[in-house]
Amino acid sequence: MASKSSKKAKPARAAKSRPAARKTATAPRKKAPKPAASRKPVAKAKAAPARKAAPAAKKPAPKPAPKPAASASAPKPAPAASSDAPVLAGATAVALAPAPAAALVPAPTVEILPAPILLSEPGAAPASEAKGAGAVAEKILAGTHDESVGSFGAALLGDREAAATQAARVIDELLARKPAVLVPLVDRFVTAIASKNPRVVQTAANALPALGRLAPARVARNLDALTGAFTNASAMGKDGLVRTFASLCAASVAYQKRLEPVLDMALSGADPKELARWTEIVLPALKGEPHARARAVVEARVNDIPKPIAQRIAAFLGIKLRPPQR
Repeated sequence: MASKSSKKAKPARAAKSRPAARKTATAPRKKAPKPAASRKPVAKAKAAPARKAAPAAKKPAPKPAPKPAASASAPKPAPAASSDAPVLAGATAVALAPAPAAALVPAPTVEILPAPILLSEPGAAPASEAKGAGAVAEKILAGTHDESVGSFGAALLGDREAAATQAARVIDELLARKPAVLVPLVDRFVTAIASKNPRVVQTAANALPALGRLAPARVARNLDALTGAFTNASAMGKDGLVRTFASLCAASVAYQKRLEPVLDMALSGADPKELARWTEIVLPALKGEPHARARAVVEARVNDIPKPIAQRIAAFLGIKLRPPQR
């Protein structure tokens, strides 16, 4: 009985052990196809980006024609990145290809822009300034001009009207920058104050008062010629002469008695606007009896001129206007 039970028990154990062995044998069979399947798509993925990367490298090559080295270096990092993520490597290679082309487009524009700026700096502006009176005056003061101050003074009294006008402009610029260089031209300004050229008269009328303050003795040498030219001078010339006389009177009291007759004539015969202007210029330059006589001449005329101008003169003198007579 014992042998039968043992015989029966053996096949039972074998039957139980066999299916266990099968299970263990089949288990690795199910796991084996997984790495095989993972290898197949890797091989397919490697082939796929290789085909896509080739046309991508060909397309951007003709666009950046001046720099072919940048297009050739673009596909080189693609195979290194394809070992880990082949699909993404192909996408990045395509995206990176147009990037250098976009970066190369603005580069030549930035380099071209400064070129016209540099060309415009030495343009026609210095040439136009060299022809101007201001540039000529600067050259004369610097000692680099071919002509001297005396040559422009001679041209001021020349027969050529265009040359005299140009000389007058240069002298005006010299007067504004350094009037002391015009002291040797006082005699020419005395003659030019009676010129027929209005531009020359204007220059002389501006230069003589300034030189009368700067070098009164040099101007006073021609005092007889200046007082004699007052009667026949133009309105611009008379204004310049009155201002010249006032500058001499302010510089020295000795000139007041010599200039008192011509100043009385100027204040007596001036029109209302000139009277208001000359009153404000002449009276502050006079002192003592010459001042009192000139003031009396102005006060005698205040009630005979238009009221707006008369009020201006009365306010300057500190007097009241007389009421109009009925």
